[in-house]
Amino acid sequence: MTGPKNLESRTKHIRATWANRCNKILYMSSVETEFPTVGLNVTEGRDQLYWKTIRAFQYIYQHHRNDYDWVLKADDDTFVVIENLRYTLSKQDPEKPVYFGRRFRPFVHQGYMSGGAGYVLSKEAVRRFIEGFDMAKCTHFSIIEDMALGKCMETMGVEPGDSRDVKGRQTFHPYPPDKYLIKKPPRKRPWFLLYDYYKPREGPECCSDHTVSFHYIYNVQMYMLEYLTYNLRPYGYQYRYNPDSAGTESESNTPTPVSA
Repeated sequence: MTGPKNLESRTKHIRATWANRCNKILYMSSVETEFPTVGLNVTEGRDQLYWKTIRAFQYIYQHHRNDYDWVLKADDDTFVVIENLRYTLSKQDPEKPVYFGRRFRPFVHQGYMSGGAGYVLSKEAVRRFIEGFDMAKCTHFSIIEDMALGKCMETMGVEPGDSRDVKGRQTFHPYPPDKYLIKKPPRKRPWFLLYDYYKPREGPECCSDHTVSFHYIYNVQMYMLEYLTYNLRPYGYQYRYNPDSAGTESESNTPTPVSA
């Protein structure tokens, strides 16, 4: 999701980094441009985001319904590790009505997925979302996009999946890493931790080794996360992580001896 004013300041940096690893990427905007963007004929503005989201999924269903198993909706300030997203979805069935993301607790009985962290719908979830509006079971009842979509998911029998890893660590994050990695002294918790469906964690155990996304990542930060994710490796560090095991990882951070 993007807009005409963000193409140069945000979206081009996504195109230069994580978008290259997608099977297919569509830049949804209010108007069509040579960037290229898909023009959805909606008004720009935060209060129009749910309309834009509805129109985006309608466009995808109409033009690409046979081209995908899963559809990720992400904002133009979200960084995504596509390989980790694929791993998260690798044991899931796209024919089942399910969606994944950072699950929040309030307002919707079964919870809903944070919009900023990005959320991913199965093929069947997309079909039911479209059906919900075609049959007037879902409506544009709120400008709060993620909560309103979550309510439609609940109405249409789409279940919220658990995207945490085997150690219970989150993979989708509605804020940058520093908001979670530094354990703060006792205080009134910020809203995004209070909203968490599962018991929140702070400090190094906050985030999965196979994290999928971080939100509020801008221009140069995109390239920084790209470098840290795909290039930086400490010499001699042998990492043998089994993502399917809840036990202690088998790893070594002892440098490999170097002959003089």
